[in-house]
Amino acid sequence: MPSVSSGKNFISPVSQFPRISRFRTHYTAVRGAINSNNPPVNPFAKRESHPVQAIWTYKILTVISWLLSAIVSIYYTFGKPQDGKHHRDTIWGHNSLNPTPFALNPLIASLYWLALFIFQIGYLGHLFSQNDSYVQAAAGVGSHFIVNNLLNFAFVMLFVRAHFVWSEIILIINFFNLSSLYFRHNTNPRFIHIPATSGPLAWTFVALYWNGAIAVGAHNLPARIVANIFIWGILVYGGFFLVAYKDYTIGFALSILAASLGVGQFLTKAFALQWIFAFVVMGVLFLSTLVIAVPGIFGKEISFRRDTEGAVVPADQERAPLLDDA
Repeated sequence: MPSVSSGKNFISPVSQFPRISRFRTHYTAVRGAINSNNPPVNPFAKRESHPVQAIWTYKILTVISWLLSAIVSIYYTFGKPQDGKHHRDTIWGHNSLNPTPFALNPLIASLYWLALFIFQIGYLGHLFSQNDSYVQAAAGVGSHFIVNNLLNFAFVMLFVRAHFVWSEIILIINFFNLSSLYFRHNTNPRFIHIPATSGPLAWTFVALYWNGAIAVGAHNLPARIVANIFIWGILVYGGFFLVAYKDYTIGFALSILAASLGVGQFLTKAFALQWIFAFVVMGVLFLSTLVIAVPGIFGKEISFRRDTEGAVVPADQERAPLLDDA
């Protein structure tokens, strides 16, 4: 009886069928080529260009997510949720019902968001532009911008229903999302940087204080003393971007929000230090921002470059995000 354990005499069953063998070889080669040419896609990775299919995906998702964010923000500025009787109010209704040391002035904060939405319409326009350089630059931040819109939508829906702890968690997630955008992605001209990065990031940072104070019920004297210390974090945060990145847009944004905080605190509790500190923060940020923004103050260190052919000028990361004019 012949031995079946002999390696020399063993013949693979597959090798006896040439067609199957050739098919297996061809399938393995094709699968390897597909895997090598199409590695796993990270939508948040930095890219110099995007394929047409990705551009259209960004266009569709950006419009849908922006409409969700804008519509619910505008609606709940004036209207209350109708899906419950208790603890439901408008955005600024909750702001009035919770006079914390970080309560904002509704008018100034609403104007800030109105301006931001207008800037974001401009961003959408560049995403649909005929200029490929503008389209590629806008698509470069598309994933983070879409996530920001969805998280802002979730924040508003939770906030107006008094789920302040959950809305704070959403703000924290968005803060990391926008910070990642700021530090990891390419430098962008102002028409992209303001609506997609610095404007939302400044708001999210201040909103962490605003919503967080409501979540913990910061109404007593010890809470106000702690708030008197924490408010200087706005100045430190804005000063970091002014010194390290010479980013005057985030300085202006934080100074506007500090003004909203100052007016809100003055109208909430005039005999307190919080509104005084808020206006000091606003003044220092605003003046420091002017020093960075006004051309020529620091000679050649600060310059505003324009590409003669109308294309986006490439630069080094978000290190100097506002050096390129659009």
